[in-house]
Amino acid sequence: MPVDHVWRLLLAAGLGAAIGLEREYRQKPAGLRTNILIAVGSALFTIVSLSLTAGAGDQSRVAGQIVTGIGFLGGGAIMRNRDTVHGMTTAATIWVNAAIGVATGSGQYALALFVAALTLVVLVVLPPIETYFERRAGWPDRHRPTDR
Repeated sequence: MPVDHVWRLLLAAGLGAAIGLEREYRQKPAGLRTNILIAVGSALFTIVSLSLTAGAGDQSRVAGQIVTGIGFLGGGAIMRNRDTVHGMTTAATIWVNAAIGVATGSGQYALALFVAALTLVVLVVLPPIETYFERRAGWPDRHRPTDR
């Protein structure tokens, strides 16, 4: 196994862990292990695809299948309860984490690092801003249980 492949997989694991730690901290269903496995699995499928199709075949086909498969996984994280939908951010995080794995597996390290950092900014910085605007609009607090 080439050393470069090992580094790609380790980077995917590290970036998946960074996102997973944020999800774990917020006690979301797809936490540390799940996000690491998604990133590493996507990176591995990409590495194998690039190796198998080197010089012959469409190298993008496995990436397309990863997107489809991850869509089903993310769909399982979405729950509907009466007039609310929960899990959309978790599903989107699963989806973008797979994309980070594909980027890492294909050797696009700077892109993978940038998207992981951008994802963490979205997950950490935007929730307080959303809460501010929701309260300002007079919406009920979505973090507080209601009497239903």
